[in-house]
Amino acid sequence: MKLRFLGIFVLILVLATHFFAETYPSKPLNFIAPAGPGGGWDTTIRVVAQVLKETNLVTQPIVVNNMPGGGGGVALAHMQTKKGDPYNIIVFSPPLLLINLTGQTQYSYKNLTPLAMLIHDYGAFAVSKKSKYNSIAEVMEALKKDPKSVKVGGISSFGSMDHIQFLIAAKAAGVENLKDITYVSFQEGEHMAALLGGHIDVLSTGLAEVTTALQTGAVKVLAITAPQRVGGILANAPTLREEGIDAEFINWRGLFGAPEMPEYAVKYWVDTLNKMVQTPEWDKMVNKYNWTKAFMPSEEFAQYLAKVNEDYKIVLKEIGLYKGE
Repeated sequence: MKLRFLGIFVLILVLATHFFAETYPSKPLNFIAPAGPGGGWDTTIRVVAQVLKETNLVTQPIVVNNMPGGGGGVALAHMQTKKGDPYNIIVFSPPLLLINLTGQTQYSYKNLTPLAMLIHDYGAFAVSKKSKYNSIAEVMEALKKDPKSVKVGGISSFGSMDHIQFLIAAKAAGVENLKDITYVSFQEGEHMAALLGGHIDVLSTGLAEVTTALQTGAVKVLAITAPQRVGGILANAPTLREEGIDAEFINWRGLFGAPEMPEYAVKYWVDTLNKMVQTPEWDKMVNKYNWTKAFMPSEEFAQYLAKVNEDYKIVLKEIGLYKGE
């Protein structure tokens, strides 16, 4: 009798799974930017939502919500309350790993379901047009003489992406006492005002975050973290290596589901996002924001995250910010 009931239960489970797979998504989707408006996460998730709707790859409504705080930690903790829910999708990048490695949160990439990497973006180091610094080499020389002489600001939290990409460049340039460099963290919308107002000397951020200010002539971009120059408005911005600093920093961005996301939902998003990145609409947005296409499906993305997590750990240990075992 028990075996009979077990068989019936398994059959019901199989039928239910098939039904949900066939009808998914059957209600509005919640897309989450783990930060405020205007930054890289917000831009990426909104662009994805826009392209999915424009191409009719997703017919259900997509609601984009901002959930700032803790360098992504607030949204990451929120996702833990959505275990097994296939209707919450979040965008993340290196801070997902960094805030865990630096002890800011107990959660890591292992507490989400990787769906797909979408793009590579890169960092930019900008100063006000009135700044006395005309090259990243001049900034690094000032730091070599006095690590506290230059105030650096960024959107990410202390020990996270904007901070780390600058420290990686400074270390490669021969700056010592990296922990003594002043870093100020801002919410999106505050960072550019702080730079132009003279509250910080250098802004360490993403390429997209400096584009508008560069167009208006308000800032000078001293260097970018890409392996080669990018086009468009940033075509004249040199790479770190062109400036004699042997370093680069890749800001990968991808989408994640909640922990234990159903396999049918994972498959749906891998297939759908793979189709999306091949559309002209996606190409247009990639060119607009100077992104590099870098699609990587779920399993491969998970393997990449494991590797780069170890790479970040090495860097953080070298500069004394690793808070792991």
